[in-house]
Amino acid sequence: MTTATGTVTHPIQLTERINRIEPSATMAAVAEAEKLRQSGFDVVDMTAGEPHFMTPEHIKEAAIAAVRANFSRYTPVGGTTELKDAIIQRHATDFGSHYKREETCASVGGKHALFNVISVLVDHGDEVILPVPYWVSFKDMVRYVGGTCVLLKADETQGFRVTAQMIERLITPKTKLIILNSPSNPSGAVMSPADMTEVVRLAHERGIWVISDECYVYLNYTGHDFSVGSLNEYRDRFLVVGSLSKTYAMTGWRLGYTLGPTAVVGAVQKLQSQQTSNPTSIVQKAGTAALSGSQQCLWEMKEEYRRLRDHIVNGLRTIPGVACTMPQGAFYAFPNVSTFIGKSGIKCSADIAHGLLHKAHVATVAGEGFGTTEHVRLSYATAAENIDKALERMRGYFAAL
Repeated sequence: MTTATGTVTHPIQLTERINRIEPSATMAAVAEAEKLRQSGFDVVDMTAGEPHFMTPEHIKEAAIAAVRANFSRYTPVGGTTELKDAIIQRHATDFGSHYKREETCASVGGKHALFNVISVLVDHGDEVILPVPYWVSFKDMVRYVGGTCVLLKADETQGFRVTAQMIERLITPKTKLIILNSPSNPSGAVMSPADMTEVVRLAHERGIWVISDECYVYLNYTGHDFSVGSLNEYRDRFLVVGSLSKTYAMTGWRLGYTLGPTAVVGAVQKLQSQQTSNPTSIVQKAGTAALSGSQQCLWEMKEEYRRLRDHIVNGLRTIPGVACTMPQGAFYAFPNVSTFIGKSGIKCSADIAHGLLHKAHVATVAGEGFGTTEHVRLSYATAAENIDKALERMRGYFAAL
């Protein structure tokens, strides 16, 4: 192409695989809220899935000590022996698992770990069973590597329950992988140990892989903490992906991990060797301190989240037309706002999220990013006064529709 000035330009040709995916809906909502805030509006931000707590002091001190000790060189790609041992021991203590160092790989956050595992397991044409609502990145990760998502609508009437029977109906000869996320982002649903065990058993019998995303495994309010990592008899067909981000208020530190069969973890490590190499050295020291030190901070944060959960759900349920399942984990409320669709030109939850932001100045994430048109997601990882302000504004917005 030649411009009016005679300059020759060439069209930008991006790869087909990057055009398969969309930007993160969560990050887009955060950016839109920030743009409005920069324009001078008082926005109550309920978008980001990020603890409002600060990283505990003993974790920060471990990182500072690492800097002062000049712990700044490359480490092994999958993490130091010290960090791997801390990951293994923490998981064994809390969930009764039995992993070895060669079955463990540390990564640059849980999202990185998930992307790695999906990349080494899913090939072009493979099918991946994905319960809806799903975390925003699952579908795009699968699509990026050439897989096809087979969506399974969870039973909202039973707290977004997913069972082995529901999954079995969707299995075909092309099924390669099942992705589980419990506690769930965005719904806060927690699969019972029995349901998770049955899914893993079914997958094992059919030769299908399971990824269990356990980013929120420590934010489980049911009283029945559970990881599929404890199902040692089926461990040759599943992988556990974990993260320190939510558990220890370390979102910006970027440290996650994979636990699984040696062959798969070895492939993950090979892929990572060509991407990031090792997670940041000083972050590994901080992570080791988090996993090996006192867990009191974890339980204190968990109890505060439980209190905030009750507060926001009880408030949402007082808004006429809004229904909200009680989340059993994580720190999200996922109210159903379908009764407002069709009113005032509203066609879907994206319209509601847009209205809440620009008319009520409450930032939420539309359900479309999670596979539904009937919900919005609110993070209650914030101060109680922010929740109250958001609820008051939402009540006014919905009353005016």
